[in-house]
Amino acid sequence: MISPQDLRSPQVPAGADALAAREPVLALDLGGTRVRAAVVMPDGTVAGRREQATPLADAADAVLDACQRLLSDVRAEVAPGGEPRLIGVSCPGPLDAWNGVMLDPPNMGPTFHDVGIGERLEAALSLPVFVERDTLVAALGEAVFGAARGCRDFLYLTVSTGIGGAVVSDGHLLLGPDGTFGELGHITVDMDGEPCGCGGRGHLEALASGTGILGQARIALDGGATTVLREFAGVAGRPSARDVADAAERGDQVAASIMDRARRAFAAACVSFVDIFDPDVIVVGGAIADGQGDRLLDPARALIEATAFRLPRRRVRIEPAALGQDVGLVGAFVLATIRSPDPRWRGGRPLPG
Repeated sequence: MISPQDLRSPQVPAGADALAAREPVLALDLGGTRVRAAVVMPDGTVAGRREQATPLADAADAVLDACQRLLSDVRAEVAPGGEPRLIGVSCPGPLDAWNGVMLDPPNMGPTFHDVGIGERLEAALSLPVFVERDTLVAALGEAVFGAARGCRDFLYLTVSTGIGGAVVSDGHLLLGPDGTFGELGHITVDMDGEPCGCGGRGHLEALASGTGILGQARIALDGGATTVLREFAGVAGRPSARDVADAAERGDQVAASIMDRARRAFAAACVSFVDIFDPDVIVVGGAIADGQGDRLLDPARALIEATAFRLPRRRVRIEPAALGQDVGLVGAFVLATIRSPDPRWRGGRPLPG
């Protein structure tokens, strides 16, 4: 088995020209809510996109069947620029990317322990498959075709149901000895804060993710708080994270307090990221970030300007992600393209010479 200690991540291409790709890639973006497939062209355009709800209730085999079916349908429908000869896959971690195995992703359920998604798709589609954690794949997409184009040092953050991240340093995607580097959502921002789903307390994810925002709303409602959140019909009669944000915009004080805390937690974490990693840019994507826009990013920019170390704060920018819902598909194209020449990765080809 290949170990992460044996590998340094290949240089992240600084834009599409540096990628020098010559063939399209069959791309899969597997998430806890949706699964998407498409053919991605060398210029980053997405063709034949198909998607469906992730059938988690039917366990891992049904989800893998759905992945295989979507990829097969896209492959049969779209082959502009030539037949795809590689498959890139974005999926939740933790995982063994070197062998294409999903280990125990917490948002996918117990049937996803040690699932060989790479082997399964290779056998079904007779193409080499390259698998990586969703946030790392998104960082590759933004580096080549998005908001981090041309940057050698940047962070990618996704603020959505959970909060995840990836770090590119000196042009290399950092992996860590276990392949789990970049779990930026689990930085502690409040020692006495709410429990996080990972078992820790006061993590950024527990305060500023969709799950964290909803959890704080439920605590307020269970405590008898007077709030318009009681009017919203969410799961099991509870509000959703979007409901909390909407209620805050309507002037509800409970919801406004929850959203203000989420923004302050995100800002505090960004100051730490600037001081620790010294990035050129922090790229922020995900459903919560997309919905909040500058209401989330501006407080972070202001706190960095006021409190971060003087040298890195002069240079760093906080930018919204550019690729939207296609980030996993476009990033999967980059992933397969840069890893396919290296035989140490599952599906890799013999190195030239």
